[in-house]
Amino acid sequence: MPFETDLFISYTHIDNQPLIKGQEGWVDRFQFSLASLLERWMGEKAHIWKDERLSGDDNFAKEILSQFPKTAVMLSVVSPRYIKSDWCKQEVGKFCEVAEQTLGLEVKNKFRLVKVVLAPIERSQLPHPAMIKGLGFEFYEVGSDQTPREYDPYFGAEWGEKFLDTVQKLAFQLSLLLKLVAEAEAEAKAQAKALTDTINGAKPETATTTPSTPSTQSKPTVYLAECSFDQRTARETLDVELKRHGYRVLPDQELPKDEEAYTAQVAECLRQSQLSIHLIGSAYGMVPDGPSQKSVVVLQNELAIQQSRNTGLKRLIWVPDGIAPKQKEQVDFINLLQTNADAQFGADLISSREPEAIKGAMHSALQKLEQKQAAAAAAVPKSGQDGRKMIFLICDEKDLMSTIPLNKLLKARGFDVEIPLFEGDAAAVRQTRVDLFGRASGVLVFYGEGGAQWRASIDAELRKHSGGQHDKAIYTCLAGPETVAKRYLIATEEPNVINCLEGISEAAVLPFLTAMNGVRG
Repeated sequence: MPFETDLFISYTHIDNQPLIKGQEGWVDRFQFSLASLLERWMGEKAHIWKDERLSGDDNFAKEILSQFPKTAVMLSVVSPRYIKSDWCKQEVGKFCEVAEQTLGLEVKNKFRLVKVVLAPIERSQLPHPAMIKGLGFEFYEVGSDQTPREYDPYFGAEWGEKFLDTVQKLAFQLSLLLKLVAEAEAEAKAQAKALTDTINGAKPETATTTPSTPSTQSKPTVYLAECSFDQRTARETLDVELKRHGYRVLPDQELPKDEEAYTAQVAECLRQSQLSIHLIGSAYGMVPDGPSQKSVVVLQNELAIQQSRNTGLKRLIWVPDGIAPKQKEQVDFINLLQTNADAQFGADLISSREPEAIKGAMHSALQKLEQKQAAAAAAVPKSGQDGRKMIFLICDEKDLMSTIPLNKLLKARGFDVEIPLFEGDAAAVRQTRVDLFGRASGVLVFYGEGGAQWRASIDAELRKHSGGQHDKAIYTCLAGPETVAKRYLIATEEPNVINCLEGISEAAVLPFLTAMNGVRG
């Protein structure tokens, strides 16, 4: 079903009650401003649905439930009342359930669940686990008296500016998310058609659609480091600039608050990135709960150094002249950045006070990365003989003869097939696998006699050499003998796993073949 509604606003009616008799409610004001700004970014009318009539104490209404299959994104206005509302919990839960049954709750690393937060809320109190990972926008500040204050034009010009500024940022991010959802919906339709054509015996059509704008998958991924409060405006400017030009920006979800989980998630984001940008301000930054008591700014720099040493991650560090840190920890950290070669490893240090300096350095670095990627792609085309797509069929040597039926099937469908090298010194064998992976349009791991430990080592190797790429079809083919580990993968519906325990057949391999039809050669 095509999405008829761009945005479903979930909220409690308490949060839309006027502060003064005769006033408009906060949610109504928010919706009006959001719709106007969202339409500017989208270039067309935004279709927004909000419950105008039903009470949160009513039975869960069919009218609301009927909206979810045709809704692209849910936006929750989160408040103390919202997290206590069983009604709102049902809304979020049902939307997530329906989303998973249709296009999926997560689309191209973005969640179709967005939250607008009106007051400090503990992550653990959110009505659904998916809300932790979705985009979040805070519409409040905690004052010096520790009282949270909502962004609201009725509190004065300053608060009105903050309200509109945050709505503008939200509208821009929503426009990007809606575009991704629309692209994913179109791809799902194309894949469904290709699957139907295959089942009916029709020859797959050659793509003749008009080329779309470059996706984030064909551009370098950028890690835009979290910063202290005094650099947030500069960070948000870079964030918008990058996304406007089609770059994927990480982190793209809320990071944990404890140090161990925080460093693990940042390390994974950096592993997927080709450029990291660090904005250093006068404040030390937030300190996660953990033993080191280092700020997120320091931790991210240390993790980026490690990634730069491992993979050559390019880095930019902006320490503008004239900043005057007051905390000793920040004074020491800035001094380290400016004088210690290890702290600068893999980075260009920019000291100009003008924000345009870091923006210019960012675009220059990205241009060089793109040129390097283009040269590498030209030097090693992802195709086999006569321009046909090549599949790297990975197997254990014990399974070599068992892969023959699969090898023949793939070749009969017009693909070239390469297998690993099994003889020679370890370095040569490993390098051959790396080269074949680089050339392949798709990878099929034949999981038979090799065992769970063998498969784990292959998965780790594929993750290492993929470098965050998403332009290959990578699947695992389960073959005999049957084991508990293989049955577990089937029972848990592990993605990109095809079941050939009963034997190799075209029907069993069809998901991989369909995915290969969507990969450019």
